[in-house]
Amino acid sequence: MSSDTLGFFYLLSEAGTVVKIVLLLLLFFSITTWAIIFIKYRYIRKAYRESEEFTDLFWQCKTMKEAFSKARALKTSPVARIFMTGYLELAKLNEGGQSHGAADKAETVRGRTSSVQTLNNVQRSLRRAGSIEVRRLSQLVPFLATAGNTSPFIGLFGTVWGIMNTFQGIGVSGSASLAVVAPGISEALVATAAGLAVAIPSVIAYNYFINQIRILDGELQGFSSDFLNIVERDLQRQREV
Repeated sequence: MSSDTLGFFYLLSEAGTVVKIVLLLLLFFSITTWAIIFIKYRYIRKAYRESEEFTDLFWQCKTMKEAFSKARALKTSPVARIFMTGYLELAKLNEGGQSHGAADKAETVRGRTSSVQTLNNVQRSLRRAGSIEVRRLSQLVPFLATAGNTSPFIGLFGTVWGIMNTFQGIGVSGSASLAVVAPGISEALVATAAGLAVAIPSVIAYNYFINQIRILDGELQGFSSDFLNIVERDLQRQREV
Protein backbone atom coordinates (compact mmCIF):
# COMPACT_ATOMS: atom_id res chain seq x y z
CA MET A 1 0.00 0.00 0.00
CA SER A 2 1.39 3.41 -1.00
CA SER A 3 2.13 6.24 1.36
CA ASP A 4 -0.55 8.37 -0.35
CA THR A 5 -3.18 5.76 0.40
CA LEU A 6 -2.02 5.51 3.98
CA GLY A 7 -2.15 9.29 4.24
CA PHE A 8 -5.68 9.43 2.86
CA PHE A 9 -7.04 6.81 5.24
CA TYR A 10 -5.13 8.43 8.09
CA LEU A 11 -6.94 11.70 7.36
CA LEU A 12 -10.27 9.89 7.40
CA SER A 13 -9.50 8.14 10.68
CA GLU A 14 -8.45 11.41 12.29
CA ALA A 15 -11.42 13.41 10.98
CA GLY A 16 -13.91 14.87 13.43
CA THR A 17 -17.37 13.44 14.01
CA VAL A 18 -19.17 16.04 11.91
CA VAL A 19 -16.79 15.58 8.97
CA LYS A 20 -17.23 11.81 9.18
CA ILE A 21 -21.02 12.21 9.10
CA VAL A 22 -20.69 14.48 6.07
CA LEU A 23 -18.49 11.92 4.30
CA LEU A 24 -20.92 9.10 5.10
CA LEU A 25 -23.79 11.15 3.71
CA LEU A 26 -21.82 11.85 0.55
CA LEU A 27 -20.97 8.15 0.28
CA PHE A 28 -24.69 7.37 0.41
CA PHE A 29 -25.34 9.96 -2.30
CA SER A 30 -22.55 8.50 -4.42
CA ILE A 31 -23.75 4.89 -4.18
CA THR A 32 -27.36 5.88 -4.88
CA THR A 33 -26.36 8.12 -7.77
CA TRP A 34 -24.30 5.45 -9.53
CA ALA A 35 -27.05 2.87 -9.00
CA ILE A 36 -29.59 5.22 -10.63
CA ILE A 37 -27.20 6.01 -13.47
CA PHE A 38 -26.70 2.31 -14.20
CA ILE A 39 -30.42 1.46 -13.99
CA LYS A 40 -31.68 4.42 -16.01
CA TYR A 41 -28.99 4.09 -18.68
CA ARG A 42 -29.95 0.50 -19.37
CA TYR A 43 -33.68 1.23 -19.28
CA ILE A 44 -33.61 4.34 -21.50
CA ARG A 45 -31.22 2.75 -23.98
CA LYS A 46 -33.50 -0.28 -24.29
CA ALA A 47 -36.59 1.93 -24.56
CA TYR A 48 -34.95 3.96 -27.30
CA ARG A 49 -33.84 0.87 -29.22
CA GLU A 50 -37.21 -0.89 -28.97
CA SER A 51 -39.08 2.27 -29.94
CA GLU A 52 -37.05 2.56 -33.12
CA GLU A 53 -37.68 -1.12 -33.81
CA PHE A 54 -41.42 -0.79 -33.30
CA THR A 55 -41.67 2.34 -35.45
CA ASP A 56 -40.05 0.48 -38.33
CA LEU A 57 -42.34 -2.53 -37.79
CA PHE A 58 -45.43 -0.35 -37.55
CA TRP A 59 -45.00 1.13 -41.00
CA GLN A 60 -44.27 -2.32 -42.44
CA CYS A 61 -47.44 -3.89 -41.02
CA LYS A 62 -50.53 -4.01 -43.25
CA THR A 63 -53.09 -3.81 -40.44
CA MET A 64 -53.18 -2.40 -36.94
CA LYS A 65 -53.98 -5.84 -35.59
CA GLU A 66 -50.66 -7.07 -36.92
CA ALA A 67 -48.88 -4.06 -35.44
CA PHE A 68 -50.60 -4.73 -32.11
CA SER A 69 -49.21 -8.27 -31.99
CA LYS A 70 -45.71 -6.88 -32.67
CA ALA A 71 -46.11 -4.19 -30.02
CA ARG A 72 -46.97 -6.69 -27.28
CA ALA A 73 -43.51 -8.24 -27.61
CA LEU A 74 -41.73 -4.89 -27.08
CA LYS A 75 -42.55 -4.31 -23.42
CA THR A 76 -39.97 -1.56 -22.83
CA SER A 77 -40.90 0.60 -25.81
CA PRO A 78 -42.96 3.66 -24.82
CA VAL A 79 -44.02 4.11 -28.45
CA ALA A 80 -45.35 0.54 -28.56
CA ARG A 81 -47.27 1.05 -25.31
CA ILE A 82 -48.83 4.29 -26.51
CA PHE A 83 -49.89 2.56 -29.73
CA MET A 84 -51.52 -0.26 -27.77
CA THR A 85 -53.44 2.32 -25.74
CA GLY A 86 -54.75 3.95 -28.90
CA TYR A 87 -55.55 0.62 -30.52
CA LEU A 88 -57.50 -0.62 -27.51
CA GLU A 89 -59.40 2.66 -27.33
CA LEU A 90 -60.39 2.22 -30.97
CA ALA A 91 -61.39 -1.38 -30.30
CA LYS A 92 -63.57 -0.29 -27.39
CA LEU A 93 -65.34 2.32 -29.49
CA ASN A 94 -65.68 -0.05 -32.43
CA GLU A 95 -67.32 -2.75 -30.34
CA GLY A 96 -69.51 -0.37 -28.37
CA GLY A 97 -67.90 -1.31 -25.04
CA GLN A 98 -67.65 -5.04 -25.72
CA SER A 99 -64.57 -7.21 -25.33
CA HIS A 100 -61.39 -5.95 -26.95
CA GLY A 101 -60.50 -9.42 -28.15
CA ALA A 102 -63.11 -9.33 -30.94
CA ALA A 103 -61.81 -6.09 -32.46
CA ASP A 104 -60.25 -7.46 -35.62
CA LYS A 105 -60.95 -4.26 -37.55
CA ALA A 106 -60.34 -1.62 -34.91
CA GLU A 107 -58.77 0.67 -37.48
CA THR A 108 -62.21 1.28 -39.10
CA VAL A 109 -64.58 2.61 -36.48
CA ARG A 110 -68.25 1.71 -36.86
CA GLY A 111 -69.29 2.31 -33.25
CA ARG A 112 -72.13 4.38 -31.95
CA THR A 113 -70.09 7.48 -31.31
CA SER A 114 -69.61 10.10 -33.98
CA SER A 115 -66.37 10.50 -35.90
CA VAL A 116 -65.43 13.65 -34.01
CA GLN A 117 -66.10 12.04 -30.65
CA THR A 118 -64.08 8.99 -31.66
CA LEU A 119 -61.12 11.10 -32.71
CA ASN A 120 -61.30 13.15 -29.52
CA ASN A 121 -61.47 10.04 -27.35
CA VAL A 122 -58.43 8.51 -29.04
CA GLN A 123 -56.55 11.80 -28.78
CA ARG A 124 -57.24 12.06 -25.05
CA SER A 125 -56.16 8.48 -24.46
CA LEU A 126 -52.93 9.02 -26.39
CA ARG A 127 -52.19 12.22 -24.50
CA ARG A 128 -52.80 10.51 -21.16
CA ALA A 129 -50.65 7.53 -22.15
CA GLY A 130 -47.88 9.84 -23.32
CA SER A 131 -47.82 11.63 -19.96
CA ILE A 132 -47.62 8.28 -18.17
CA GLU A 133 -44.70 7.17 -20.35
CA VAL A 134 -42.77 10.39 -19.75
CA ARG A 135 -43.28 10.04 -15.99
CA ARG A 136 -42.08 6.45 -16.17
CA LEU A 137 -38.96 7.50 -18.08
CA SER A 138 -38.30 10.33 -15.61
CA GLN A 139 -38.51 8.21 -12.46
CA LEU A 140 -35.42 8.54 -10.20
CA VAL A 141 -33.84 11.11 -12.54
CA PRO A 142 -34.72 14.13 -10.30
CA PHE A 143 -32.59 12.58 -7.54
CA LEU A 144 -29.55 13.12 -9.77
CA ALA A 145 -30.34 16.82 -9.92
CA THR A 146 -30.77 16.91 -6.14
CA ALA A 147 -27.45 15.16 -5.60
CA GLY A 148 -25.68 17.40 -8.11
CA ASN A 149 -27.03 20.57 -6.51
CA THR A 150 -26.62 19.70 -2.84
CA SER A 151 -23.45 17.58 -2.71
CA PRO A 152 -21.01 20.51 -3.16
CA PHE A 153 -22.71 22.42 -0.35
CA ILE A 154 -22.68 19.37 1.93
CA GLY A 155 -18.97 18.95 1.22
CA LEU A 156 -18.39 22.66 1.78
CA PHE A 157 -20.15 22.42 5.14
CA GLY A 158 -17.75 19.65 6.15
CA THR A 159 -14.82 21.74 4.97
CA VAL A 160 -15.92 24.84 6.90
CA TRP A 161 -16.48 22.75 10.02
CA GLY A 162 -13.07 21.14 9.70
CA ILE A 163 -11.35 24.52 9.27
CA MET A 164 -13.18 25.85 12.33
CA ASN A 165 -11.83 22.93 14.37
CA THR A 166 -8.36 23.58 12.96
CA PHE A 167 -8.40 27.19 14.11
CA GLN A 168 -9.71 26.13 17.50
CA GLY A 169 -6.77 23.73 17.74
CA ILE A 170 -4.39 26.54 16.84
CA GLY A 171 -5.90 28.68 19.59
CA VAL A 172 -5.55 25.93 22.16
CA SER A 173 -1.98 24.97 21.21
CA GLY A 174 -0.86 28.53 20.61
CA SER A 175 1.10 27.42 17.57
CA ALA A 176 0.35 28.19 13.92
CA SER A 177 3.11 26.12 12.38
CA LEU A 178 2.53 24.14 9.19
CA ALA A 179 2.73 20.86 11.11
CA VAL A 180 -0.24 21.93 13.23
CA VAL A 181 -2.35 23.52 10.49
CA ALA A 182 -1.79 21.18 7.52
CA PRO A 183 -3.49 18.01 8.84
CA GLY A 184 -6.66 19.85 9.80
CA ILE A 185 -6.86 21.75 6.50
CA SER A 186 -6.26 18.56 4.50
CA GLU A 187 -8.94 16.74 6.47
CA ALA A 188 -11.38 19.58 5.81
CA LEU A 189 -10.70 19.72 2.07
CA VAL A 190 -11.43 16.01 1.70
CA ALA A 191 -15.11 16.81 2.29
CA THR A 192 -15.14 19.35 -0.55
CA ALA A 193 -13.42 16.90 -2.88
CA ALA A 194 -15.96 14.21 -1.98
CA GLY A 195 -18.83 16.60 -2.63
CA LEU A 196 -17.48 17.45 -6.08
CA ALA A 197 -16.88 13.75 -6.82
CA VAL A 198 -20.59 13.14 -6.24
CA ALA A 199 -21.87 16.29 -7.97
CA ILE A 200 -19.95 16.08 -11.27
CA PRO A 201 -21.20 12.67 -12.48
CA SER A 202 -24.69 13.43 -11.14
CA VAL A 203 -25.01 16.61 -13.20
CA ILE A 204 -23.57 14.98 -16.32
CA ALA A 205 -25.92 11.99 -16.03
CA TYR A 206 -28.93 14.21 -15.29
CA ASN A 207 -28.37 16.33 -18.40
CA TYR A 208 -27.84 13.22 -20.52
CA PHE A 209 -31.01 11.50 -19.31
CA ILE A 210 -33.12 14.65 -19.65
CA ASN A 211 -31.93 15.01 -23.24
CA GLN A 212 -32.75 11.36 -24.02
CA ILE A 213 -36.18 11.67 -22.39
CA ARG A 214 -36.84 14.81 -24.44
CA ILE A 215 -35.98 12.90 -27.61
CA LEU A 216 -38.29 10.03 -26.66
CA ASP A 217 -41.05 12.49 -25.77
CA GLY A 218 -40.70 13.96 -29.25
CA GLU A 219 -40.96 10.47 -30.72
CA LEU A 220 -44.13 9.85 -28.71
CA GLN A 221 -45.74 13.06 -29.88
CA GLY A 222 -44.75 12.43 -33.47
CA PHE A 223 -46.12 8.89 -33.42
CA SER A 224 -49.35 10.06 -31.76
CA SER A 225 -49.85 12.60 -34.54
CA ASP A 226 -49.24 9.95 -37.21
CA PHE A 227 -51.62 7.54 -35.49
CA LEU A 228 -54.35 10.18 -35.28
CA ASN A 229 -53.88 10.98 -38.97
CA ILE A 230 -54.39 7.32 -39.84
CA VAL A 231 -57.53 7.17 -37.70
CA GLU A 232 -58.86 10.37 -39.24
CA ARG A 233 -58.31 9.05 -42.77
CA ASP A 234 -60.12 5.82 -41.87
CA LEU A 235 -63.02 7.79 -40.43
CA GLN A 236 -63.15 9.91 -43.56
CA ARG A 237 -63.31 6.82 -45.74
CA GLN A 238 -66.11 5.42 -43.59
CA ARG A 239 -68.13 8.62 -44.06
CA GLU A 240 -67.66 8.44 -47.80
CA VAL A 241 -68.87 4.84 -48.03
